[in-house]
Amino acid sequence: MSLTPAKVSSGCGFFEGCASLRGKRWRRQRREKEAASMASRPVKFPEIDDELRKIIGANMDEVPARRVAREAFKDIQLGVDHILFKTPCDGLKMKESYEVNSRGLEIFTKSWLPKSSSPKAVVCFCHGYADTCTFFVEGIARKLASSGYGFFAMDYPGYGLSEGLHGYIPSFDRLVDDVMEHYSKVKENPEFSSLPSFLFGESLGGAVALKVHLKQPNAWNGAILVAPMCKIADDMTPPWLLTQMLIGVANFLPKAQVSSTKGFGSGCF
Repeated sequence: MSLTPAKVSSGCGFFEGCASLRGKRWRRQRREKEAASMASRPVKFPEIDDELRKIIGANMDEVPARRVAREAFKDIQLGVDHILFKTPCDGLKMKESYEVNSRGLEIFTKSWLPKSSSPKAVVCFCHGYADTCTFFVEGIARKLASSGYGFFAMDYPGYGLSEGLHGYIPSFDRLVDDVMEHYSKVKENPEFSSLPSFLFGESLGGAVALKVHLKQPNAWNGAILVAPMCKIADDMTPPWLLTQMLIGVANFLPKAQVSSTKGFGSGCF
């Protein structure tokens, strides 16, 4: 039996497709190996000496070690162009301070204001999980402040330079109340009380900003949400039974550390 040209062509296309898939798989595996190799190598910065490396290696669960690390790296960190904004800070008023909230926790706060004019609006930032208001948001804050806005931020209890076990949120509603308490004080300042005010929430902070807005619907002129954590995607939601088990474990061992699985980062990205 002879094959028709059409069948021969179809067969060639099939084998070419297989070869293409093998090539793509090989290239992907090669990229993964290269990425794993790069990840295993220590990142070296000329400004970081052995003493600073010891500070990095300390246990950061409690705030004293986190504050020591931040102070040691402050000059290096502030010189990094986090969000690719080439915004100088010469024309800005930046202030860092600590205040004790109604629960007796010392909270770290920071503000960025235009130096030569009054701000035209107030922007209050809610950061993401395991984040701080002293790193990634620096470029955004400088950009908005240089555009005439007052930008205010705080580290949640247990985050960054604020008191508390690192990353531990015993109650989400209590966290929202802490945020409301601080930003209400900002907005009550006579210098800003008559200005429009906006919430700016990123990731977990998006959920915080939404909850603040729901609790204070008439206190804000709007909200800016960047990749807000509103829900778990349907295709990533764990089975109901597993969810209930995790809730039970969280209630029984709320402070137990959960380590990420091997390759977790590459699996996400």
